[in-house]
Amino acid sequence: MIKKILISALFFLYFLPSFAQPTFAVTDPQRDVKQVAYHIDNGEYALAYPLLKELLLKQGNAYEPAYSYVENDLVYFNILCELRLQQSIAETDAVAYLSRIGNNPRSNTISYELAHYYFLQKDYEKAIVYFEKTGVENLTNDQIADAKFEKAYSYFNLKQFASAKPLFNEIHQLPEHKYYIAANYYYGFISYADKQYDEALNSFTVVELDENYKTVVPYYISEIKYFQGKKDEALAYGEKTLAENGNFYYSSQLNLLLGQIYFENKNYNKALPLLESYVKSSDKVTKEVLYELSYSYYQNKQYEKAISGFKQLSSEKDSLGQNSMYLLGDLYLQTKQKENARNAFQYSAFNSSNAKLQNISRFHYAKLSYELGYQDVALKEMKAYVKDFPGGTYDEESKEILVNLLANTNNFKDALSIYQSFESPSASLQKVLPRLQYGRAIEFVNEQKFDEADALFGKAASNTSNNTVSALSSFWRGEIAYKQERFDESINFLNKYLLARAPASEEANETAARYTIGYNYIQQENYSKALPYFEDVVKTTPEKTSLYQDAYLRAADCHFMQRDYTKASAMYATAISTNMTQADYAYLQRSLIAGIKSSTEKIKMLSDFGKRYPKSSLVQEANMEVALAYIADEKFEAALPFLQLVMNSKAEGLKPKAYQKSGLAYYNANNNTAAIASYKKLIELYPQSDEAAEAISIIKDIYVEEGRPAEYVALLKANGMNISVSEADSLTYAAAQVKLDNGDCTSATSFLKDYLAKYPQGAYGIEANYNLAACYQKAKSYTEALQYFDKVSAKGQSKFYEKANLEQARINYFELKNYKEAKKYFEVLRTNAASEDVQLEALRGLVRTNYLLKEYDKATDAAEALINRKGINTDDKAVGYLVLGKTQQVAGNCAEAIKSFQNVAKINKTSWGAEARYEIANCQYTTASYAAAEKSALAVIKETGSYDEWVTKSYILLGDIFLKQDDYFNAKATYESVAKNASIESLKNEAKQKLEAAIKAEKAQSKLISGNN
Repeated sequence: MIKKILISALFFLYFLPSFAQPTFAVTDPQRDVKQVAYHIDNGEYALAYPLLKELLLKQGNAYEPAYSYVENDLVYFNILCELRLQQSIAETDAVAYLSRIGNNPRSNTISYELAHYYFLQKDYEKAIVYFEKTGVENLTNDQIADAKFEKAYSYFNLKQFASAKPLFNEIHQLPEHKYYIAANYYYGFISYADKQYDEALNSFTVVELDENYKTVVPYYISEIKYFQGKKDEALAYGEKTLAENGNFYYSSQLNLLLGQIYFENKNYNKALPLLESYVKSSDKVTKEVLYELSYSYYQNKQYEKAISGFKQLSSEKDSLGQNSMYLLGDLYLQTKQKENARNAFQYSAFNSSNAKLQNISRFHYAKLSYELGYQDVALKEMKAYVKDFPGGTYDEESKEILVNLLANTNNFKDALSIYQSFESPSASLQKVLPRLQYGRAIEFVNEQKFDEADALFGKAASNTSNNTVSALSSFWRGEIAYKQERFDESINFLNKYLLARAPASEEANETAARYTIGYNYIQQENYSKALPYFEDVVKTTPEKTSLYQDAYLRAADCHFMQRDYTKASAMYATAISTNMTQADYAYLQRSLIAGIKSSTEKIKMLSDFGKRYPKSSLVQEANMEVALAYIADEKFEAALPFLQLVMNSKAEGLKPKAYQKSGLAYYNANNNTAAIASYKKLIELYPQSDEAAEAISIIKDIYVEEGRPAEYVALLKANGMNISVSEADSLTYAAAQVKLDNGDCTSATSFLKDYLAKYPQGAYGIEANYNLAACYQKAKSYTEALQYFDKVSAKGQSKFYEKANLEQARINYFELKNYKEAKKYFEVLRTNAASEDVQLEALRGLVRTNYLLKEYDKATDAAEALINRKGINTDDKAVGYLVLGKTQQVAGNCAEAIKSFQNVAKINKTSWGAEARYEIANCQYTTASYAAAEKSALAVIKETGSYDEWVTKSYILLGDIFLKQDDYFNAKATYESVAKNASIESLKNEAKQKLEAAIKAEKAQSKLISGNN
């Protein structure tokens, strides 16, 4: 009570002189002051405060003589009341008061009260400032202890534990102090944080039963015992606490602690409910806790829950993450989810934290890839496994799987490469080799790389360990030989195939072999031998197929060429009446037969051709035949309108002949002027054509006959033509021709250049340029070859015109990949070529170049024309439908696009088929048909392993599908696989970006604490 006594004494001393004045007997002015002192002395600040306010208002008049003393006392007591009553003005008044009175005994008291004021206001920084200014001289022991506790508590709240701890230490040793319990708690907490567990435990033991701390401290006591290695004591204490009060502040954390102790003791049955309770009650948990819960589920055979937990750890790159993924893989295998197991082992295989676990995971990842049909990944991973772990646990099994992969994969390019990497292939591998060679050769055929294909087919055919592959290889060698105009070789290969009686394999079958043999004999003009082969095809092929119809008409052609016109005519009539695809051709042929007996009948039939078949490509040929019939009958003027139709058409290939026959008709009709005009036009437009050469002799006769030889000479010079061929010209070119005939292109090139230098306008100029171009092409000097081919095509129609444009198109397309330039030549050929075969190739080229240039709108017309063209193969149909599908897809018509892509996928296994399969999946994804899209994307991966671009895009699309369905586990696995393995840099980067996005999306909804993902 030191303070109370001091206050009373001060009041007495200040007001003692006034008590002697009688004027205060009735109204004692000190009475209110005394009353204030009484209230303050008894801690009644709320009663004292209003009296002080009144006194301070009166002080200016009533107490002038003693103003300095009385006012100072009243102001002091007023601030004291304000601070005690937590008045808003207290801070301002107290700070001003302290600044005014300086170092005064009362400053210690006000500093203490202001610090306490701030403490109650939870302004701990300011509280500490004024506790530091407070002296202890005028404070009681209790106030000193209070100040230390409140100062310590302020430090504690500001996380300045080192400053707080010694102050709490002093108070926690004063059992009688009001803050004794609280000080023990906070001292224990800081000691616990400092890992001074004995000190902490002593303090926590003091407060463990206190009402304020009994829901908190038991958890710390349990944990301290655990940290001290007293696990049994920690378990017993923790379980007792939970049993007595299962729902307290740290009950969740205590569940975790006890669960982890049971987990460490491998008592997963008891660990499970405790860990489960903690995780369920927490918004976020650490990766270690989630692992322990998932592993407890695993040990208790609650597989679905274990799977759900482990999946959330798929982004962890440490040993915990690797072990989680290995266990997840095992769980998926036990629950027969191989696809997910494969992805789990992939995560573990890509993690190098534990080498042994990585080794096992790599094998399982490769094996599951093989079993599930991911042949590209299985080959790569199993090859790497065999190389990295020779003689390991799974060595024998891995090699056996690798052998099966080489036998069954469609990735023949990589398969052959892998085979060649083995120093001593096993007997099993050697048996597989012919199949690999055959498969890769088929790919070369589809890519129109016939020389490479022929070489591999030759190797496969020579291996007697697989008679079927050997026979099929002979079939394809026959097909290639036909394409390369090696007709005798083609016949021999195909007959060898027929003699082998091998089973059919898609396009390789006996019917196709006989069909090609027939064509070989036609090319050799051996129609009697060709006929039985086409007849065999007709007998064994359904009537509505294009193969049947073409073979039927070729048989009719054979009868025609053997002058069996009755049989041929009957067959052509059948083709017409049944409206076969080539009915227009049959009608034309039948008219030719009719013309043998009666040109009138021929003319009658062909005059009606345009009406019957207005869209036929043979209309102008029919007009030409009518004109020729009239000329044969010497009805020259009647022929002229039909010749004019041809000259006005787009049939460039027929125009030189039309101009020539027009000139001839005019000449024979004694109209020399018109004849000369026609011949001049022919020479002007097609100076190098065979028809122009024939016209020159006739026009010469006319000019000579009319006595105008000078005009003849002028005409030839104007068109860059020699009047005659000199002997030197002929001899010089003959020397070059000898070298060409001997196959010596190197020497021939020198002779041809010499010829062109000497005779730039020589009679053999076009031929020389063409042969030079052919020699450079043979030597793969494509730039030079194009230069000379261009000189040939620039001269216009000649016997080399079509060939030159065709080779320019081929070089640009196949060798230089200059699709824009190739397209230009294909367009020329489509318009100008007289040969049906060349027109067909031009159409094929147009479709392909437009497709490769992504000019789908321009490709559509050509694609539709190609699909409906007679005599096309499956590749033509494939690329045609692919272009149509692309056009429909760009237009947003996915339903129709899918139909077109499906048509491609059915008939093509090359890159076009791979792209079509991918686009089917892409369209399905676009229309949110995720299940169908996933199935289609997997089909690309499993069936078209040779085409990296479409396989890789399909993997990325699979990741997109998984991500759309919030399946982050499989989405990440898929993206990560591409990011690590893709050979195409742009797709690798795309996968990396999508992997980051998937990880970010998963983090947003994951239960894992941020930073543990």
